[in-house]
Amino acid sequence: MIEILVSIFLLSGASLGLLAAIGIIRLPDLLTRMHASTKSGALGTAMIMVGVMLAFMEPVVTFRAFAIIMFIMITSPVAAHVIARAGYFVGVSLWDGTVKDMLKESYDPESHYLRSGFEGMDDDGETDDMDESEDQAR
Repeated sequence: MIEILVSIFLLSGASLGLLAAIGIIRLPDLLTRMHASTKSGALGTAMIMVGVMLAFMEPVVTFRAFAIIMFIMITSPVAAHVIARAGYFVGVSLWDGTVKDMLKESYDPESHYLRSGFEGMDDDGETDDMDESEDQAR
């Protein structure tokens, strides 16, 4: 019975890895490719590691596989965010079917300054009365 579970987890993880690879090849732009690679890749790796845990059933292997899963789940979204942000700032074009560009209003391509929307707020979340010359100096 355990062999069937191991096989299911390993095949599911490998299938998600294949899906991530196909997504990287077939999807139209950086953002959608990044989405396919990080979501499917991270989940596929996690499923393979669960299969490894079930196959060996040893505390050391279980701990290492769990540590790998946690590392992938923590670093994959951060890496995807950094890659997407760098691609946007460098000027990688978006797909023609992109509906909404949330950064377009906040990003200045000349100075590479990205406004967060929280400029001029104090610790309580209320806006400070800052004049425009100070805001432009930032």
